[in-house]
Amino acid sequence: MKTEPDKKPDLSAQIAQAIRDAIVEGRMIVDERLPSEAELAEQFAVSRSTVREALKRLAAQSLIRTQRGAFGGAFVNRLSYEEAYGQQITTATLLLSMNAVSFATACEARYALERACAPLAAQRRTPDMLATMRAEIHRQGQPGLSDESFCASDVTFHRALVDSAANPVLSYQLAGAVEAMQPLMNMITFTARSREAIVGLHTRIADALEARNAALADAALHDLEAYTLTLARDVMAARQGMSEKSA
Repeated sequence: MKTEPDKKPDLSAQIAQAIRDAIVEGRMIVDERLPSEAELAEQFAVSRSTVREALKRLAAQSLIRTQRGAFGGAFVNRLSYEEAYGQQITTATLLLSMNAVSFATACEARYALERACAPLAAQRRTPDMLATMRAEIHRQGQPGLSDESFCASDVTFHRALVDSAANPVLSYQLAGAVEAMQPLMNMITFTARSREAIVGLHTRIADALEARNAALADAALHDLEAYTLTLARDVMAARQGMSEKSA
């Protein structure tokens, strides 16, 4: 692990990156013990408090874990897909909110990724996954369901569709698409959409997966994307009209 800390003001970030690179490149393996804080401070020519901050950064990314006691210290962690989901969702949410990604661009990406799961989901869906989707469809049809709960159910339904592909890499990649993009899109469209229309489209998707018909699932997702884009255009046009009237 080598770095040149004097060239960057945030030394802890640079040290954390150097250790991260060593882990990613396989120069440090799972369960390997990192050098002590004193040894790292000497290696990087920084204070122990700077090293401590670097280790906190790595722990926050679940790349290392710490243990106390005579045989304690910092160790390379085995990162699981489940642990990484939260980071993916947070990153995707921040990227969307900070970079002013258009609704159409987010919608295009989100449904393109989900349609990529449809053929695998049609082959591999389990009774439990279908039951989850059916349960959410039933929940969405309840008249007393709040807008917030409907949106949460919407996310759960699509999460089950993605997980039905039984591919952890796809599930990880789509964690941001479903659990970051979907809520943001729901915030724009929920006032205008018809719950009955959404339930109908979700039912078509579940029916297609139950029949193991990838083409029908893709067609239903395509129609859901078109419906979502239409809603967004209507909402934005209405907002523009109200803005012009108040000007």
